Formats: sequence, C-alpha cells, structure tokens
Amino acid sequence: MSDLQIGLILLGVVLILIVLLFNWWQDMRIRQKMQEHFPEREQDPLMGGAPVATGRREPGFGLREPVEELAEDDPAEVDPTSEVVIDISFAQPVASAQLQSAVQAVHKAGDKPVRIFAERDGGGHRARLRPHEHYVSMQLSVLLANRSGPLTDIEWSHLWSMAQRLAERFDGAIEAPEQEQVMRRAAQLDALCASLDAQVGLTLRLQGTQPVGDISRVLKDVGFLPYGSQLAWMADTGIPRFTVLFDGVHAQEVQSAGVDRIDLLLDLPNSPADEQAFSRMASVGRDLAGRLNAVLLDDQGRPVSDGTDHAIDQKLLELYARLEQAGFVAGTERTVRVFS
Repeated sequence: MSDLQIGLILLGVVLILIVLLFNWWQDMRIRQKMQEHFPEREQDPLMGGAPVATGRREPGFGLREPVEELAEDDPAEVDPTSEVVIDISFAQPVASAQLQSAVQAVHKAGDKPVRIFAERDGGGHRARLRPHEHYVSMQLSVLLANRSGPLTDIEWSHLWSMAQRLAERFDGAIEAPEQEQVMRRAAQLDALCASLDAQVGLTLRLQGTQPVGDISRVLKDVGFLPYGSQLAWMADTGIPRFTVLFDGVHAQEVQSAGVDRIDLLLDLPNSPADEQAFSRMASVGRDLAGRLNAVLLDDQGRPVSDGTDHAIDQKLLELYARLEQAGFVAGTERTVRVFS
C-alpha cells in the first residue's frame, strides 16, 4: 500500500471523527439548553407505570377560569410531567412585535391548551413576550392530557404544523420528541388522572319553577360569590370549594327565566383539600333547602341523610391525599390545567 493510500485512509478517519464529534457537541448543546429551560422534577408520578386506559370520562362541569394573569417576573414554567415541548431556534433574534404577531392564533391544539415560552436574546426565559425585546428561540408547550382525553396524534400533528409555520417564517430549526414517545406519555398521564378524578354533587329539587333572579339573590345572601361565569362558595385562599349550577349550567349561561333544579358541585381536583369537604357543602345545601322550600338529594337522587356526612368526608380526604401523592395538589395551577 502506497504512502498516498495510507494518507487518504488516515484523512478519511480524521474526517469521520470530526463529524462524530460535531454531532455529539450539537446534541449536548441542545440537551443542555432544554435542561436549563425545563429542569426535570425529582419525582415524576408517571414513572410509576400506570396502566394505559382506553378512554377517560369527561365530567360535565369545569371549576376554574382558564386565563390567569402572569406576574411581572414570569414565574410560570413548562411542567415536564403534564406538558410536552416543541423547541424552535431562530437563525436571527426576532423582535417581540414580530413574534407576537406570529403567535396570536397559537392557543390550542384541538382540545389541548398550548402555552408559549421564549428565550430572550442575551439571556432570560419568558412566559410572556415583552415589548422592545428580541428572542432567539421559542417553545410551544402543549398539555398531554385533560378531561377531553389524552393528546391525540391529530392534535400533535396540529401543533407540529404550527411549529413548522413559525420555523419557516423566521428561518428556524425545530427540536421535538418522537410522536410515539409523546403518545405514550399522554396515555399514561390520562390513565393516571382518570383514576384520581372525582366530583360530588348535591341537588336541590325546587317546588316548581322559580325565577332565576330570586334564586340568585338567595344564593348570594347565604354567601355565594361570583367567580367568572359561576357562583361559588369560596375558600379563604380565593379558590372555590364548590359551585352552583342552575338546571345543569352556570348562572351566566342560563337561557330561561326560571329554574326547577339547583346543583351544588364539589370538583375535588379543582378545590382545596378540606377535612369537611362534603359536610360543609351538605350544611349549605340544607340551609338552602329550608330557605327555598326544596328537597336536598344526593347524586343518586336519594334524600341526604345527616349521618353520612362524616363518612363521606373521610373518603374524600383519602382522595385528596391520593391526588397529592401523585403530584397533583388539589386546587393548584398544574392540577387545574389537567383536570379541566
């Protein structure tokens, strides 16, 4: 073998090593960047191997308004347990006004809410775009599951299409996990949350149709307060303990002038843990029954017995504990996102 051939072989080996090292460096850079943005939790409830469910029930009533104002220091961050991220790195820093215009329609992928985060040119991660700033990358974070079920392949494709359009507009590069991995995580989260989801209701059956205005005044007199489109019995923390429905809908959604039935709804994942969760609601229900000359019934249509309150309180307290053990503290932002 001539010296020329040996030299060419050595040159080829060196080039291959350079390519491998470059790819390794690129991979490490991306991983480090994502880790800085979205640190992993010490414990992930999804690692417990929850069985995959074929479907998830969808309770008929929500509890919290979905839009909340972010504080000035942008405390929100991606939740790696309940969300998955598509990262878009821009070729050049993009002005806030341009980026804001491009993402105005990016709010949901099907039934799953999408949150937007951005990395500021010069450092800093934003959960809200600010005027007069430039951004070098952005992240589209989509919820893996909620009460409509797990993230579907169609919803993931919808988000991917939105990311591609943004990448094309700003000459960006996309980084995202494989679809199979995303679908598996979504199914696991949905199965876990379906096993933890619970709602408890009481019904006040009125003696004939009553004017909505009269019923609303009585409810406010006993202590119910407006909360978004609902009337709610509030905890000291400002979170509803339970809410009111008129003939199955919220107060501001009632179409008729009168109602025949009032429902009190305790949505466990969306209400703060309470040792007297049921007995508190039942006590208010009994008071209303006396004021409105109504019959108080449980969610099976049977009259509510005074002797069952404590036993039901204990069962609900166990459910609150199970939620917290799984990483979903009742009434917190993460829990509300998933159980909505």
